[in-house]
Amino acid sequence: MASQDQEESAQLELESIIGFNGHVVSGLISHPDREHLIYPLGCTVIIESLQKRKQHFLQGHTNNVSCVAVSRSGKYLASGQVTFMGFKGDIILWDYAKQEAFAKLTLHKVKVEALAFSPSERYLVSLGGQDDGSIVLWDVMKKEAICGNPASAISVGHAVTVAFSNLSDDVFVTGGNGTLRVWEVDLPNRKLRPTDCQMGQLKRIVNCLAISEDDTYFYCGTSTGDILKMNMKTKLLNSCGPEKNRFSLGVTALTLLKTEEFLIGSGDGKLSLCKGPNYKATKTIQLQGSITSISLRGQGHQFFVGTHQAQIYRFNYPEFKEELISTCHSEAINDIVFPFGTSELFATCSKNDIRVWHNTSHKELIRITVPNVTCLAIDFMRNGKSIISAWNDGKIRAFTPESGRLMYTIENAHSMGVTAIATTSDCKKIISGGGEGQVRLWEIGIESRRLVESMKEHKSSVSCINVKSNNRECLTASSDGTCIIWDIVRFVRLQMILSNTLFRCVCYHPEEFQFLTSGTDRKIGYWEVFDGSAIREFEGSLSGAINGLDISSDGHHFVTGGDDKLVKLWDYNEGEVTHIGIGHSGSISRLKICPLSRCIISISTDGAILRWKYPYPV
Repeated sequence: MASQDQEESAQLELESIIGFNGHVVSGLISHPDREHLIYPLGCTVIIESLQKRKQHFLQGHTNNVSCVAVSRSGKYLASGQVTFMGFKGDIILWDYAKQEAFAKLTLHKVKVEALAFSPSERYLVSLGGQDDGSIVLWDVMKKEAICGNPASAISVGHAVTVAFSNLSDDVFVTGGNGTLRVWEVDLPNRKLRPTDCQMGQLKRIVNCLAISEDDTYFYCGTSTGDILKMNMKTKLLNSCGPEKNRFSLGVTALTLLKTEEFLIGSGDGKLSLCKGPNYKATKTIQLQGSITSISLRGQGHQFFVGTHQAQIYRFNYPEFKEELISTCHSEAINDIVFPFGTSELFATCSKNDIRVWHNTSHKELIRITVPNVTCLAIDFMRNGKSIISAWNDGKIRAFTPESGRLMYTIENAHSMGVTAIATTSDCKKIISGGGEGQVRLWEIGIESRRLVESMKEHKSSVSCINVKSNNRECLTASSDGTCIIWDIVRFVRLQMILSNTLFRCVCYHPEEFQFLTSGTDRKIGYWEVFDGSAIREFEGSLSGAINGLDISSDGHHFVTGGDDKLVKLWDYNEGEVTHIGIGHSGSISRLKICPLSRCIISISTDGAILRWKYPYPV
């Protein structure tokens, strides 16, 4: 019944994505039309309008996008992906105006490392990853490979970056671990002819390249924090600097301005404006995370910077002041929750932080940071006065939603980390689940936090807690293969269900006479609350565990998501998929239908937050 083909189900409409893969080197690109930013997230390439904040999604990759490039006029986009050992990584050429793919180029094994268009947009050069080691020149119009070559000599490491010259379609440069080459295209013989650059005694790993406008010199940012200036004609080293104050943790991004100044991003998150030949910084700003992309907007009066920690900044060149325009979690997101009765806001949690978001504008309203610990679950108190959070250091922390101020901490709440949390609707009690399997009830007063009872039936970590609306019962799911209905007035077990699975999620039907479960066995179970008997069970996913489950307020539909990366909307009575959402590239960890049933928000292990249009009228 449920394992019907995806083709039979309608597509869920993806409204917006919050997130940016800051690990992709030079992954943030300002389009030549000066109106749009292009960046990858998972297997999607996002085109975002800077004025309207509207997003378009280019979808066609089967795995994470590893590099992107845009042609000089902006007519073409190219994106390459990573895949699994033994498979080939695709390059997709996109028509920017139509925002659709017009060619798929497949040659490289496992990963496409870097891409660059020639100045006339006639050619695209692609560099394979470590398992491939080749460089290929493609004819853009004919959609075919012209010629290929090993990217570096056998005796040195692999190449990681490529840049085309600014004036000639026949010259490009590659750099990497101990390798720096200038290539010339011999089109009549369909050959690529490399010349190794002479650096004398210097041994360097080249991270990034920048070529001067007249093609006389090119500059290499290295992992040791210095910059090599190379002569394009003679292939000889011209200079190497700075000699003393090198850039900490290496030069990770490098851009040459029209004023012959350099914008240099380093591994410690510093952005510096420098002049050659000594590269002394005239202006420096500290950003969050290692800098991986610098992209000029137009002539460089404005530019954008992307960092490893999924931050995108906009700079005005004269003032050299940063403005954070986009941010997201850079680690796996563990939980999402809406405040009671409103769809305006939602909160997410991850390693080191909890963030509160405005639903429609994607703006981060508040960030609560607790360094070096991971928040595993969150809940809003019904009155909206506090965010209750569960952490892997065994503490429960409560924060104010407006300011993010810490209200109180319950120390040693669980011995093996707090893995699940829920609150009662009278705002007087917290129910927590731990890694050791205990379910604990806490009484919350104005000044006091008291442990009322510990219930010790589960043998393994508690993954999900649901409280009944009368505050007299709660439902817990555990990875020991049991779900238990507890009486939280008398602190006894009312019902227990057993199944050969690790339960990940459990959810009461709004009328509270049935509940739904799911987990690693990929099955969705309907159960009777009264006596814990099974009503029905069916396959919820063809591959991978189901990690998240939520039911609409009217009880007619529910959503699931998990390791198959698909958001599925189900009809509750029929038990059949009505809509499927394709867009995640990491495993979905949780999802929620907003309280007013206008959208579905799903979160994943790659740090992405996706907002889908809820297809049924309220």
